[in-house]
Amino acid sequence: MSETKKGYWIAMVSITDPANYPSYIEANAEAFEKHGAKFLVRGGQAQSPEGFAADRHVIIEFESYEKALACYHSPEYQAALKLRRAFSTAHFAIVEGV
Repeated sequence: MSETKKGYWIAMVSITDPANYPSYIEANAEAFEKHGAKFLVRGGQAQSPEGFAADRHVIIEFESYEKALACYHSPEYQAALKLRRAFSTAHFAIVEGV
């Protein structure tokens, strides 16, 4: 039997508007709940010994790569994404696990 590989969102976020960024976090909750998102990393201490330094690091696990993509492209997340882009910049990837 073939095992489905998990999907992950990996983001390094620099918050440009800290006063309004929490509205993005509130807005994304519906999409994450609907698509079974599991936060593995959401903020916390971090060091960037190489390359891009960010204010916030996030790793989110999904049941599959397809579910990770579906969450990103969902109407619920696309509405939240407009807020994230207004209040921050990010390096963002959706990847398939091993």
